[in-house]
Amino acid sequence: MKLTTIITILHICGALAKSCVPRSYGYSSVVCVCNALHCDEIPPFKKPKNGHYITYTTTESGQRLQIQEYQFEESATNHTNIIVTINSSERYQKIIGWGGAFTDATGINVNSLDQVTATSLLKSYYSENGLEYNIGRVPIGGSDFSTHGYSYNDGDEDPELLRFNLTSEDFSYKIPLIKEARALSNGNLKLLAAAWTAPKWMKRNGQYTGPDLLKDEMYQPWANYFVQFLRAYAKEGIDFWGLSTGNEPSTGLIPSKINSVGWLPSLMATFIANNLGPAIRNSEFASIKLLTIDDQLFMFPKIIEMIFQNEKAKNYIDGFGLHYYWNWLPRNWLKETHDKYPDKFILSTEACEGVGLDQPHVKLGDWGRAEKYAADIILDMNNWVTGWVDWNLAVDLTGGPTYIDNNVDAPIIVNSTAGEFYKQPMYYALAHFSKLLPEGSQRISFTQTSSDILVTAFMRIDDTIVVTILNRQLQDESVEIRTVNRDENRKIILTVPAKSIVSILY
Repeated sequence: MKLTTIITILHICGALAKSCVPRSYGYSSVVCVCNALHCDEIPPFKKPKNGHYITYTTTESGQRLQIQEYQFEESATNHTNIIVTINSSERYQKIIGWGGAFTDATGINVNSLDQVTATSLLKSYYSENGLEYNIGRVPIGGSDFSTHGYSYNDGDEDPELLRFNLTSEDFSYKIPLIKEARALSNGNLKLLAAAWTAPKWMKRNGQYTGPDLLKDEMYQPWANYFVQFLRAYAKEGIDFWGLSTGNEPSTGLIPSKINSVGWLPSLMATFIANNLGPAIRNSEFASIKLLTIDDQLFMFPKIIEMIFQNEKAKNYIDGFGLHYYWNWLPRNWLKETHDKYPDKFILSTEACEGVGLDQPHVKLGDWGRAEKYAADIILDMNNWVTGWVDWNLAVDLTGGPTYIDNNVDAPIIVNSTAGEFYKQPMYYALAHFSKLLPEGSQRISFTQTSSDILVTAFMRIDDTIVVTILNRQLQDESVEIRTVNRDENRKIILTVPAKSIVSILY
């Protein structure tokens, strides 16, 4: 056999070894199976040749980030039913990043796999051959995706925080995975910390859950608790980019099994202005980004306006965290928030499907949930959101573990019994954004002649234009892409398949 033939065979086998191994579980699409012997990869983006454009296609029928390169059309002779016109001279927000959460559940599931498969899971998110995530959200203490409720200072009242300490969960489930993800991303990892609950003795009802408020005399100890957390992780070699004022303050005002601290807007303003803001800005962590809200769309912009009646609180805040679960509300509330506070960024900080009555919580291969993710991201991006952070990086086949039975879906599902994990269609929906819109990419203007598709458009820092299209229709859509201020005789004419996500880069 000739050497060139051998090389060709090896090249083909190598390419095939990195493709999706599909498996159907009876839902509308398939999962891609990963184990110690195999896991599909998404190669780093390479700019198309001059006169060419590249498409990435993911479909309900089974394509997963299929890459094709085409030449521009010199003239638009084909009839298209939708025209998208790009104007890169009109620019908006820049991307901060994309990521997921290092919950206890994530750590438990990753640790349940053999070392090779566990590393492959983290590579799937944070390496150049994965989603190229650059953000990790880290619960301060326990969350609803822990095996029990806990804080870093349980027991008797201790306002001086003399008993403050990290727990076994940090050293088993969080810190090792964070360090590995940081290495896989070549150090390009922004960590965002958020607390679910204070110690019981800081709260009026003496419980991890609500409805309840923090005791008045515990505002400063609670602020100091945040600083103690940052110091404890710094001692372990881990620094944070951002800090939340607290996860879902509205949850703490209602009966809920989720561990939480409730805040009224005026009380949150006082806490930020008099306690947390000064504690952070006068510490060695003064440059950290401070986010507030970290809650649902119904908080935008009205609750922000109430908090920002306190000018001191407003001056301490860098941005707002947005959660996914009330995304049926008007998305222009985000634009209103940006217009009122253009110096503050909006970052989507939590999302998942399979919540509450949406059962089964885990749907292996469900395409509808991928569409929901893609639609949410596109609508967020078109309304000034600067990035999108998913919830658990991994859950098990039941959507856990979660000690309050709040089981949900995730882009990666771990089957520890079989020694494998499954990449859901949601994973590949996320790839169209996290993989192709790195930090610094900037949203640009576009118009479209039909609402049958959802569209967003960005300019990467390498001057590549990225147009992302979601087609939720049951039929293919013929689309022409025109670009103002470029060679307008060169057109992009393509068929966007039914039930698909297509990204076009040129």
